Amino acid sequence: MRTPLRILGAVLLVLGIVGLLYGRFTFTQETHDAKIGPIEFSVKDKETVRIPVWAGILTTIAGAALVIVPIGTRDRRSVG
Repeated sequence: MRTPLRILGAVLLVLGIVGLLYGRFTFTQETHDAKIGPIEFSVKDKETVRIPVWAGILTTIAGAALVIVPIGTRDRRSVG
């Protein structure tokens, strides 16, 4: 069970660092198409999504915690 959590932690760590470094990403979305005879129209909107600094920090901390902190290392046979 520890390996999937460490993989998730590594992914969160990378995403958090990328979010802090870039701070935003832009993508193009095609919204309208029209074809009138031989003429074709296409409207493309350019969208920008900003990533808040607090989200990048929290994602980085959560990812680092999952990678560094040992989870489930307790020996179950010694309980009781």
